[in-house]
Amino acid sequence: MAAAFFSEFLLELVKLIALAAVALAAIFCGKKLRDRKDGKSA
Repeated sequence: MAAAFFSEFLLELVKLIALAAVALAAIFCGKKLRDRKDGKSA
């Protein structure tokens, strides 16, 4: 039973890390695009 718990825990941890990485990438890309747009309009 403990092996199944740790297996599921690791799977959920990997999902969390992947989702956080995608979110951070989206934030940085959005900031870069916004800075570029502001630079063109200024």
